[in-house]
Amino acid sequence: MIKVERITKYFGRRKVLDDVTFTVNDGEIIGFVGLNGAGKTTAIRVIVGVLEPNSGDVFIDGISITKDKRNASKRVGWVPELPIFELDASALDYFVYIAGYYGIGSSEARELGKRLFEELGLSGREKDKLKNYSQGMKKRFALAVSLISDPKNFIFDEVLNGLDPQGIQFFRDLALKMKKEGKAVLFSSHILSEVEAIADRVVFIHKGKILKEMSIEEIKKSVRTRDLKVVLGDFKPEALAEASKFGQVTNNGNVIIIKDCKGDIPQVSSALSKYQVVEIDWLKGSLEEFFFKIINERGG
Repeated sequence: MIKVERITKYFGRRKVLDDVTFTVNDGEIIGFVGLNGAGKTTAIRVIVGVLEPNSGDVFIDGISITKDKRNASKRVGWVPELPIFELDASALDYFVYIAGYYGIGSSEARELGKRLFEELGLSGREKDKLKNYSQGMKKRFALAVSLISDPKNFIFDEVLNGLDPQGIQFFRDLALKMKKEGKAVLFSSHILSEVEAIADRVVFIHKGKILKEMSIEEIKKSVRTRDLKVVLGDFKPEALAEASKFGQVTNNGNVIIIKDCKGDIPQVSSALSKYQVVEIDWLKGSLEEFFFKIINERGG
């Protein structure tokens, strides 16, 4: 479990985090959402112990990151947006070097590295220098490093940036796998459709403050519109006349959209039943639209 308690952080006189509080429970994926400069990465660096907060604290499985950073940081894996390594080092040798900080001997670390490289799709590239790794490979290497201590908590900071569809799918599946294993996962991304696809809850941050925290189910209910989509199996022009009794109608072939529908789903379905209703449901707004709505409600 990751518990963030009232962390505030200044860079000089500029306050970049303001009383930030939220929790990531075991077996849960939290989407961490905000615009560039909102404070996501700064918060994450405080959580993993890279930055000291000016006030507040973070507890990793109950251990304070400010009072016992060594033990707390061992319990959290972190894949940053832009991993920084010694690029002239070979991947496996550098992995063994880092493992030494965890008290793991060279022989054991080498075996662990080979196993993780295979699991993460880096098999056969162990001797390559890190400067020859692609951006996606560097992120997989960062993941391998984060797995050295087999932590129960993971943080992915904009890890999907610059990845191809296969790389995005890899990290999406990995986050879901970690959730099934009972790990706590904080998933920061500006690709909000990905957050929506895997998160259990979403924490919205803007200008260093937490604006809102909601479950995905709550968000889905909030973004539901009164625009109804109907797909007909036997489309006829007369169907548009029937549908227009419930609101303004547009169509693209056999797909009809009823704007600001005045009826409910059973009523519309019954009225159009002679045209074989294949699909009918309310249209939903996106997580991105919802996020900007929250910002506007809070005065930008």
